[in-house]
Amino acid sequence: MALSQKTLKTMNTKKLLLALALTVASYGTTFAQKFAYVDVEYILSQMPEYKQAQTELDNIAAKWQEDIQKKMDDIDAMYKSYQADQVLLTDDMRRRREDEIMNKEKEVKDLQKKKFGYEGELFKKRQELVKPVQDKVYSEIQKLVKQRAYDFIFDKSSGTVMLYSNSDYDMSNTVLKGLGITPKNENLSGDKKDEGGRK
Repeated sequence: MALSQKTLKTMNTKKLLLALALTVASYGTTFAQKFAYVDVEYILSQMPEYKQAQTELDNIAAKWQEDIQKKMDDIDAMYKSYQADQVLLTDDMRRRREDEIMNKEKEVKDLQKKKFGYEGELFKKRQELVKPVQDKVYSEIQKLVKQRAYDFIFDKSSGTVMLYSNSDYDMSNTVLKGLGITPKNENLSGDKKDEGGRK
């Protein structure tokens, strides 16, 4: 049985009103959500224990790199010596010298991978020294979320695209103060205006 023109019009109007009501309701919910952002890189750069960890990592990496460079220089010297002696060597002697050079090169590559590769010793050392500091920051951010009932906190320094950020919502200095650190740049974030609510 076909529906009358009037019934169809009434149904379409009801659908339109329902869609409009849902849009307004979801807009109201979105508008009511509280959000803020922090700059984790900035926060970490203000923390003495993070700077100390970075210095230690840099020193370790420099020492390992120096050892690897010394081994590479030794291989280079072996290769130059081989080139100079090549015409005087028998086939068997040449093969042994070439094998020796290739084995040394492989050792250096393996050492580089062991020290600097993915999940290598430097990666593990970074986890050991830096992760506790990062955990401290994230713990302080969690406290801030609970205290101020935020729905979202974004990290300005991560891959999150922020085309514009109003400094009134920057809680970086609040996190630093919670960690017991006096921010060096009070003007960097606007959270000092929001100590107990709004500016």
